[in-house]
Amino acid sequence: MSELLIQLTRRADGGAVLRCVRADGSATWQRHEGRQAAFFPLHDLTHYAVETVLGCRRGFFGLVAEGWGIEDTGGKGSRGPLPPEAVVVEHVVGYLDVERATGAVWSAAEFAEQLALAGAAPGAELAARLTDAALDGVRERRLALFARWGATAPGEALELTFDRAAPAP
Repeated sequence: MSELLIQLTRRADGGAVLRCVRADGSATWQRHEGRQAAFFPLHDLTHYAVETVLGCRRGFFGLVAEGWGIEDTGGKGSRGPLPPEAVVVEHVVGYLDVERATGAVWSAAEFAEQLALAGAAPGAELAARLTDAALDGVRERRLALFARWGATAPGEALELTFDRAAPAP
């Protein structure tokens, strides 16, 4: 069994629900409605692509696998501030969201520059993995995930697994 089962359900009313079930059976979930319903499923799938392709183990899904509630991953919950890797992952995902909204495609150097400007410079290990080729891999995985989400019918869920110890398929 994987550390985390991720279920992204498309609701008949246009909303979406993100539910994450840990190996111990505990779960955390969040509902997206209105304008959030269009944005957050794609944002969450971008997190998955970034964290699995770049091997980030303490990004959003890694923290949830550790036992963090979704509500704690904003850095203001009972768990306190986000660990450095999660901060970098959130910025990278945000920059990819900007790419999606604008049609721009940033290079690894541009990502590094933006991370430095934001004060979220990655550690040496993650910086070494944040290459143009890796970003292309993230974009490819994200595109495939977006296609799967687009094919998910109302009432159905797109299911993914996440393990911090190994890259996801």
